Amino acid sequence: MSPSTVPTRAPVSRGVDLPVQQPFDAPGVFGFLAARAVAGVEHADLTGDRLRYARTLVLPHGPGTIDLVASPAAGSWQVHVDLELTSAADLDPAVARVRHLLDLDADPVTVDTALAADPVLAPLVERTRGIRVPGAVDAHEILVRAMVGQQISVAAATTHLARLTTEAGSRHASQIPGLDRLFPTAAQIVRAVPAPVPGEPLDPDRPLRLPGQGVRSLVATCGALADGSLDLAAGGGPARAGGSETAAASDPAASPDPGALRARLVERRGIGPWTASYVAMRVLGDPDAWLLGDVALLAGAQAVGAIPRDLPRGPGHRALADRAATWAPWRSYAAMHLWQAAA
Repeated sequence: MSPSTVPTRAPVSRGVDLPVQQPFDAPGVFGFLAARAVAGVEHADLTGDRLRYARTLVLPHGPGTIDLVASPAAGSWQVHVDLELTSAADLDPAVARVRHLLDLDADPVTVDTALAADPVLAPLVERTRGIRVPGAVDAHEILVRAMVGQQISVAAATTHLARLTTEAGSRHASQIPGLDRLFPTAAQIVRAVPAPVPGEPLDPDRPLRLPGQGVRSLVATCGALADGSLDLAAGGGPARAGGSETAAASDPAASPDPGALRARLVERRGIGPWTASYVAMRVLGDPDAWLLGDVALLAGAQAVGAIPRDLPRGPGHRALADRAATWAPWRSYAAMHLWQAAA
């Protein structure tokens, strides 16, 4: 299947300096996004003094790109974004999505103070002031990423997603080298990815080379996103509307109800509590999500002494969940610290 090319008018270019609540862990959030960058959709450069992350995205009036640069200045970080937009009317929605993606409106002093009260987390907070929880520019995209990556490594998931984007995503002409694709919509994934028939051999050249049940679950979920029967926008966050190829203008914090979103997601085959919590964390900016069963969180917690190193995996996850309960309502930020510790 040859993906369509999204027609665009001559791009509208804008540059915006973004106010940032300090302290701001720019290396952490840019590094998180860079590790998960999908070829054609995203590009990152973390070498040198300046940190750069760029990507394509779909906005209410058409596709565009964001090119983010974080620069150190007098002990803090300044953030600038250059935007290519189909319409100047998309400036405010694009900036809102960037702020949500980088968690720029967090209250880092409050978070740091609360987590530093735990003697195990205090050294991590001292080392990384102003840690952030990466958000989203598109809720449907985050759900697809989470379902593809829920039981495999970040590197493997990125490889699968790059192949899927090449097969299903629309081409996009950007002035930024390396950005030439839009992440596929739910409807495009349904059209491009055949659901494997149970009991039949899997096609080795299939667009998404996950096990058959994983592919079937993803295709069914994308079908529900495309026809509107699964509505992530009702939980908040930037999301494409129904099955359309354009994005709905949605305020990321319009309906911050993480519990309702998680409940809708875990009702679906192939979506467990980890995936639902990850989506709530990134789509809604849920500050208190906990990803039960995450092996990297367990490794980070054992490395810093939050739980004993000799606990087997099952009891270890339960002990860590009990310990994490004391970090509420900032467990998402504690998770970011533990992920960094594991790395």
